[in-house]
Amino acid sequence: MRAAQFKRMRPEMSGAGRTPGRRRRRAGRAAIQALGLWACLLAVSAIVSAQKQNAGYELRIHRVRSPIVIDGSAHEPAWQAAEVANNFWRVLPMDTGRAKVRTDVRMAYDDHHLYLSAICYFGDVPGPYMVESLRRDWSFGNNDNFIFFLDTFDDLTNGFTFGVNAAGAQWDGLLYEGGKANLSWDNKWTSAVKTYEDRYELEIAIPFKSIRYKEGITRWGVNFSRLDLKTTEKSSWTPIPRHFPTASLALAGVLLWDEPPPPQGANISLIPYALGGMARNYGANTPTTARHDIGIDGKVAIGSALNLDVTVNPDFSQVDVDQQVTNLDRYELFFPEKRQFFLENGDQFTNFGYATIRPFFSRRIGLGGVPIHFGARLSGKLNKDWRLGVMDMQTGAADEAGAPPQNFAVMALQRRVFSRSNIGILLVDKESFSYQAAHKPPASASYNRNLGIEYNLASAANLWTGKLLYLKSFSSGNQGSGAVYAGNLQYNSRRWLLNGQMENVDQKYVAEVGYVPRNGYHHGVAAIGYTFLPEGGRVLSHGPILNSSNFFDWAGKLSDYETTLGYTVTLRNLDVFTATAGADYVRLLRPFDPTNSGREKLGAGSEHRWKYWTTKFNSRPQSVFRYGFSSQYGGYYAGGTRLNLSGTIGYRFQPFVSLAGAVSYNDIRLREPWGHTTFWLIGPRFDVTLTNTLYFTTFVQYNEQQKNMNVNTRVQWRYKPASDVFLVWTDNYNPEYLQPGQNIPGLFSVRNRAVVLKWTYWWNL
Repeated sequence: MRAAQFKRMRPEMSGAGRTPGRRRRRAGRAAIQALGLWACLLAVSAIVSAQKQNAGYELRIHRVRSPIVIDGSAHEPAWQAAEVANNFWRVLPMDTGRAKVRTDVRMAYDDHHLYLSAICYFGDVPGPYMVESLRRDWSFGNNDNFIFFLDTFDDLTNGFTFGVNAAGAQWDGLLYEGGKANLSWDNKWTSAVKTYEDRYELEIAIPFKSIRYKEGITRWGVNFSRLDLKTTEKSSWTPIPRHFPTASLALAGVLLWDEPPPPQGANISLIPYALGGMARNYGANTPTTARHDIGIDGKVAIGSALNLDVTVNPDFSQVDVDQQVTNLDRYELFFPEKRQFFLENGDQFTNFGYATIRPFFSRRIGLGGVPIHFGARLSGKLNKDWRLGVMDMQTGAADEAGAPPQNFAVMALQRRVFSRSNIGILLVDKESFSYQAAHKPPASASYNRNLGIEYNLASAANLWTGKLLYLKSFSSGNQGSGAVYAGNLQYNSRRWLLNGQMENVDQKYVAEVGYVPRNGYHHGVAAIGYTFLPEGGRVLSHGPILNSSNFFDWAGKLSDYETTLGYTVTLRNLDVFTATAGADYVRLLRPFDPTNSGREKLGAGSEHRWKYWTTKFNSRPQSVFRYGFSSQYGGYYAGGTRLNLSGTIGYRFQPFVSLAGAVSYNDIRLREPWGHTTFWLIGPRFDVTLTNTLYFTTFVQYNEQQKNMNVNTRVQWRYKPASDVFLVWTDNYNPEYLQPGQNIPGLFSVRNRAVVLKWTYWWNL
């Protein structure tokens, strides 16, 4: 749906005096728009449905007749007899011709493991390989690396990715939506790397019990990807256009088995943990409290494609802290889920809907001092076309947070249609139990439920993507029910990007277990971009992109718009520079403090217009010294101005030490009573990787807007595959130079402090 169609609505109309007939007609028009987009998506689906594009790229895999030792030297007799995948294609800097750096890949298997070896030859550019550190799940673009992708159901949609960087650090993740990787997934497998003068060699062994696949099939999807930073070349076994990731399963080749992969047999894992720690709240002047806890997770494979996860008294104290931001937004910010239990196959739950219309958001469960007592999740593939996810979590009461005991149940069912598209159904149910704490009122709603259906379009060649969504919420008490209908259609070719999106979220829609920061609006988005690809010179690509976003309140009156025109230039050494000009309009629907710091508020109904410009630069990743900066300057609310300057810097003593820092400065100038306001946000980070199993990380965050400085230090020792010891130290400081009762200027006072020692063990039965 184009934004221009939304602009034709009458902005002068308000909700006052509207008759039920007019509301029904408005709902009818929105329904007609949604039906029109449904028809377009289904028509495109029928047109673009096709066979696998790179089905002609085949690699045959055979059972080994002699043992393979994972030591990084791929010279056993079993490897000499294996078929070789080589002669890779270039993806970057240009997707024309064969790769200049040579890569040879072989695969094999036995009764228990899937094996891979790769020989990665260096190019003609002198110098050592480039890596960020020995840390697990490194950043792809900052490391010389080899990774590969498995589509174990050959459905072009879901799979696994494994790999190593040139120093031997591991990478693993789940693939979803045809080519996105969730690197928070973690499982048991082994690897080794050896470096020579002209190459590095690697070996990988993946237990069949660590992946899910359909028994009896002899065709998997597979592809191999190599990044060589010295030559700035990314390459792939199969040809892939430069605007698509090498993880695109629609463009993978075929792994042909000489016989079906062996059945997994009994596959049960127990992962107990034990922890001890101490904490003290200095701000409340309470004594130090001791903490000790135990819990257990379990994984049970049901067949070779479904997995049952259970947890009792889980703890997530070792999870990385959220990266703080200066919040000048009118609505709740989004922070991603990082807890391991919620991540495997979690895309089926959490990716339902859009970025700001998520009916399920797992971070609503068990945060803010609310304990999780137990939970279970069944997820995976029923067959090539059907996918299932069922989860149930039980939390306890948290009197300080005013939360009663609650149960969260989620069910997702997905059916593949055409080549790569799917239809999904989601049910979310939150039930609150009797809550009679002395000083806390009962929950406002004893239940909140969401039922949704969506159609996801994904063409065989990745050119067309889209979504159609309908959601209905049901709540107890006087909250009633509400609905959402939304959709988008996008075309992304080598040069063109075209996208249109429409969203309608009514005033009574509530997703208590979701992330829907605003309701009662209509939203239209349109984007068009073009990329120029010069054949020579220093510039690799450049081009403009035009975006328009328009919000209308439920009565049809314009409340927000933002229009931006940007231009991006990418050099052949992978320096990237972007400049943007934009125009904003906001009609406040409720009072808002433009500094978001608890001060006076602008009145509801007030209108604000301004223009601004931005710049952004990121330096090439193949240097041990990296930096970037961004700037924004222009108008702001109430006729004021805002200047934002941000920068990042990093240096690595490869492969053992990585130093990084980020700083952001906001300068806001408004009329009184706000006046002149500045906010600093500073975040240095220190990563020390003594080996690829022993990591030390310290993250410091100073947030002037929140008047807090946080220091988080974590030591992780992976003493066995998927088994760890964590030591975590967390401090929060009040960044004021002099506190009552203190006579030492410059001393930051401690608000609270905690230290935790945690042990986990992965035990296969």
